[in-house]
Amino acid sequence: MVQTTIGIDGMQCEMCEAHVNEAIRKAFPEIKEVRSSHRKKTTRILSNEVIDENALRSVIASTGYEFLSCKSEPYQPKGLFAVLKGWFS
Repeated sequence: MVQTTIGIDGMQCEMCEAHVNEAIRKAFPEIKEVRSSHRKKTTRILSNEVIDENALRSVIASTGYEFLSCKSEPYQPKGLFAVLKGWFS
């Protein structure tokens, strides 16, 4: 799994977050999860493969928000279930 974190400027509320999330889901139906935070000015995407940064930039631009940055890294699950899974695998 890959976690991609993108910086987005212009989101002001939960509706803005939903607008960004919906646009990303439509553009990349293969993603596992997407969550945005207008307070942190970020969107986090979980996927099996790295998502093309230029494609993300285009999707964010189409929503009317400003694409600031993009960072992809291997995803490491956290929490009790991740620990238990590690013990039993």
